[in-house]
Amino acid sequence: MARKRKIVYSSDEGRYCSKCGRPQDLCQCNAQKKAKVKGDGVVRVSRQTKGRKGAGVSVITGLPLNENDLKALAKTLKKKVGSGGTVRDGVIEIQGEHRDRLVEELKKLGYQAKRSGG
Repeated sequence: MARKRKIVYSSDEGRYCSKCGRPQDLCQCNAQKKAKVKGDGVVRVSRQTKGRKGAGVSVITGLPLNENDLKALAKTLKKKVGSGGTVRDGVIEIQGEHRDRLVEELKKLGYQAKRSGG
C-alpha cells in the first residue's frame, strides 16, 4: 500500500498549507485565521504625526479584516473624506485630521468604532 505524501514546500509555490494542501497564498484556512478579531474588537481611530515631519494622519486600527478587504475599505474611506492614504501592516492611514468623520463612517458600516487619543 503506497503512502500519499503531502507537499510541504516547493521552489515554485513556496510553503503549502498542511490542512488543505494549497500554497499558503491561496489557502482558505489561512484567511479565516487572519479574520479573527485581535484585542477587544473595538476599532480605534487616532491621529499620529511621529515620523511624518509634523504632518498628521488619521490611523485606523483593530479592524478584523484581511489585507484585500482592508485595501477595499481604505479606498471607500478615502473617497468619503476626500483624501489620500494607504494600508500598512494591517493599519489604515488616511492623510489629514478626519477622525470624527471616519468614526461616523465606520459606525455606518457596522463597526464598533471610537475616537482614540487627544
